[in-house]
Amino acid sequence: MTLKARTPSRREPLTDTQLLVTITVCIFLVMYVAAMLIWGGGFLRPQKVFDLLNDNAYLLIIACGLTTVMICGGIDISVGGVTSLVAMSCVTHMNSGGSVFTGLLLALGIGLAFGAVMGYLIAYLEIQPFIVSLAGMFFARGMTTIISVDPVKNTNESFAALMKTKIEIPWLGYTARNGNLIPARMEIGVVAALVILVIVLILLRKTRLGRGFYALGGSQQSALMLGINVRRTRFLAHLISGLLAGIAGFVFLMHTGAGNASNAAGAEMNAIASSIIGGTLLSGGVGNVLGTFFGVMTLSTIKSIVVTSGLRDPWWQSITTGAMLCFFILLQSVVLSRRGKRKSRPRRLE
Repeated sequence: MTLKARTPSRREPLTDTQLLVTITVCIFLVMYVAAMLIWGGGFLRPQKVFDLLNDNAYLLIIACGLTTVMICGGIDISVGGVTSLVAMSCVTHMNSGGSVFTGLLLALGIGLAFGAVMGYLIAYLEIQPFIVSLAGMFFARGMTTIISVDPVKNTNESFAALMKTKIEIPWLGYTARNGNLIPARMEIGVVAALVILVIVLILLRKTRLGRGFYALGGSQQSALMLGINVRRTRFLAHLISGLLAGIAGFVFLMHTGAGNASNAAGAEMNAIASSIIGGTLLSGGVGNVLGTFFGVMTLSTIKSIVVTSGLRDPWWQSITTGAMLCFFILLQSVVLSRRGKRKSRPRRLE
């Protein structure tokens, strides 16, 4: 009878994506707890979290689409312009007698059209993504202005009823000074954003297309050797980004109730910042929409803290956003470089 020597079980180390997501989650939790302890007030109520989600549901949808493009090693800065165009087009269409359903179809159609055109130019004609998406941003903003220079408020009763529909969660509410219980409220757009988050998460982690996104972002040459259709994969990434930008425009309209030429101004930059804060690398191959979710929450929490602290001028939000973005980029580079050095060290022979 021979006894086999037991080998100590070792936990598999975290991947780069998991490590960066973990760092983002920890920083968000520390930041939010600090806000609760220092400022208290609204940060102590669960409704504050729902308010952050209500205000940024459209941004989360945009960031999910942009994360898929960035994982492939690309970029798409047209998403904010597409969101603005969709909001203006849909509100004008529904005010002219269109239904909510046809308005949603219009939003999907505009998003798919932009995604298909830019995806074709980038993937098949091999034009630089930044140039193509920059042209798409200018075109979308210009078309929004052509539809209407002045803000257009919604007058469609069915859509107004949809806007007022909210999901109430009484056990997460709070008691007002007059003794009435005010339940926590979440907009329909938040539900749509969370559903999209789960779908994209499954797409990236469980499907062949998702694995192709990571392989393409890691190395195009390696992706070709693995038999991945590089052009089609890159095209589908931009198509998904355009589609989600169209949905985000409809969700944005559900939140604001009006179309405006300045709608979603800077949304593309906020989405890029959220993706980077969430652990997505601009060089591609690393990223996760779960991290993007916490990136959106971290960015919105920073802005809320700035306003709560009394710095209500808009440039303070820009300064803090820029500082936080630089911090996370530096943190990513330090963590990944130290991790790379550990992997490259020769192991001792026991």
